[in-house]
Amino acid sequence: MSKRAVPSSERSPSGATKPSAHAQSGRDASFDSSGSSGSSRPPSSAPPAQRRIRSLLPWFALLAFLIVPPFVWPQSWLLAYLAQSATMIVFALSYNLLLGETGLLSFGHAAYAGLGALIAAHVFNATGMPLVLLPLVGGIGGALCGVLLGFIATRRAGTAFAMITLGLGELVVAAAWTLPGWFGGEAGVAIDRASGPSLAGWSFGPAREAYALIALWCVLASVAMFALSRTPLLRLANAVRDNPARAAAIGCYPPRIRYGVVVLSAFFAGIAGTLGLVNIELVSTESVGMMRSGAVLIATVIGGTAAFFGPVAGAIVLTFFSVAIASVTRAWLFYLGLFFVVVVIAAPDGLAGFGARQAARFAALGWRRCRSAYLWSVAAGLLWLAVIVPGVQWAYAAQFGVDEGTVFSAMLSAGTGAMVGTTIDPQAGDVVAASSSASADVAASATSSLLSTLTATPLRLALLLGALALLAALTTCRAMHAHARLAAHASAAATTGAIR
Repeated sequence: MSKRAVPSSERSPSGATKPSAHAQSGRDASFDSSGSSGSSRPPSSAPPAQRRIRSLLPWFALLAFLIVPPFVWPQSWLLAYLAQSATMIVFALSYNLLLGETGLLSFGHAAYAGLGALIAAHVFNATGMPLVLLPLVGGIGGALCGVLLGFIATRRAGTAFAMITLGLGELVVAAAWTLPGWFGGEAGVAIDRASGPSLAGWSFGPAREAYALIALWCVLASVAMFALSRTPLLRLANAVRDNPARAAAIGCYPPRIRYGVVVLSAFFAGIAGTLGLVNIELVSTESVGMMRSGAVLIATVIGGTAAFFGPVAGAIVLTFFSVAIASVTRAWLFYLGLFFVVVVIAAPDGLAGFGARQAARFAALGWRRCRSAYLWSVAAGLLWLAVIVPGVQWAYAAQFGVDEGTVFSAMLSAGTGAMVGTTIDPQAGDVVAASSSASADVAASATSSLLSTLTATPLRLALLLGALALLAALTTCRAMHAHARLAAHASAAATTGAIR
């Protein structure tokens, strides 16, 4: 049999075969809008205007999340939560440049954020530069650290890269305690964000002004990383992630591509670390530790690495656990770990991929056909929560004291008091105090006595939780059967459409 000669236009100067124009266009089409390579999907039948609106919806949601809550409920704790969320969003997106775009699992990403923030703190204290430009200084500091550490780490890929970053992260932590003059020791390095030059009358001392700066830099960094995900460099990084041998065959040098992405990721990680510095006015040795590197990994995986806005969702969820859930129970790490395991098992592509699949199912089958399956799923989820939360809180109460087990009782009591403790005077139109505190005390004492009875009789609590667990298991089986029927309907509809 005769071989087809490869046209000269498809050969590189070194003799390696280049992909044809048809193959190149097919490879380009395999990349989705987030910059990650996706599975082959049929082109969308939606008009261009509708597709453009859909692509802008996540941006509108991000802006609404950052802008609307401070105006609706201007509380200090809410500003703190939003500031931490904005910081973690930038941090998770920078980490996804490694994990999602290049396929590099790093256990030392917090080193770039911490060192960038530390450099920014020293520069700010020494020069008194405008606070608005401080995140840029932190990004440059993180990139410089990425130039040094990335040169060492990117000599290898895969598991070896992960182990190298783990070792480098531990070296940075050890240096933090060895050089207290630079890292600040246990006290860390503090700044006074209001000491810099003011901008248009803003000193950035109040929490509102500082949060406005953090939110602005969060949006700017997100837009910059989205634009970066659509550049040829990140397309080459996707190729290196999927098939390093083929990428090398077409003239790409994989270690150089990985090195460049590590430096860029370190730049944005330094910005994220500096945003945290602006928020709490302190950078400590904990900011370079393994806990923070593990946190950003969990946030990225929960949100999903295949979509650009996946890490955004994961960052919001992680901050919710570490701020809101941690404020009511010390078992928040248990709940976070459990949620992480459920996401990895049920939705390996993260919350973003799970949401995209459910939206496609709704579009294909309609709400009426999907309603039963999702109602059963919601019921199963609520029943499992009714089993897990009281059981965990009872276990923590037995270990750490009854206050931990009755924290939800206090919340219910406070909520009951808020509902019955105020009335509206129809004549004056003002909110006045009501004399119904006795009702609130009765509701609080009833709730407290109920929970104390349950915690005092472990056998009764175990029987109750066992019955709820059995009911939750039966509901879960019913939901799984309903989803299996939906999958069968979707497969039949796809087959019918293909035949037509």
